Amino acid sequence: MKLLELIVTNAIEPNLEATTRDEAIAVLVDQLITAKAVSADFRDDFIKAIIKREKRGSTGFGHGVAVPHVKHADIDTLVAAVGVSKDGIDFNALDGNPVHSIFLIISPEQKPEEHLEAMEAVFSNLSQDTFRRFLLQADTVEAVITLLEEADASTLGNN
Repeated sequence: MKLLELIVTNAIEPNLEATTRDEAIAVLVDQLITAKAVSADFRDDFIKAIIKREKRGSTGFGHGVAVPHVKHADIDTLVAAVGVSKDGIDFNALDGNPVHSIFLIISPEQKPEEHLEAMEAVFSNLSQDTFRRFLLQADTVEAVITLLEEADASTLGNN
C-alpha cells in the first residue's frame, strides 16, 4: 500500500499548531472532515475513540513519531491525515521525546487487513531517519506531498 493511497492530501497540516496530544488529534480529525473524507456526524466519536486508544498505550513510538489510529464501524474507506509540529507535542512517547510527525489513521472495522497494510506502509517510512527529517523540514502541503510521492516511488519494488 502506498502512502498516497491512504493519506487524504487535503488533510495534511505541515504547520500543526496544536500544543497537546488531544488537540492534535482533534485538528487532524477536523482536517479529514474538512476534506470530506469522513462525516462530521462522527467527529466526537472519532476523537473519543482515538484518545481512548491512546490511553491503552501511546502511539508515540519514539524518534518524534506518533501514529494515532482507530478502527471504526461507521466508515467504509481507510483514511489518514498528516500533521507536522515544528515545536513538538508531548504524546507520552515510548522514548519520552516530543512528537513532531503525526499520521492519524481511521480505518473500517470490517477491514482489519487494510488497517495492518496502512500501518506497515506508514511505519516502513517513519522508521527511516531521512524520511522523518525531510518531513519535519516540509513547510507546505506541496512539500509533504512531494515527499510522500518520493517515498511511494522508492517502495515500488517492495510490493
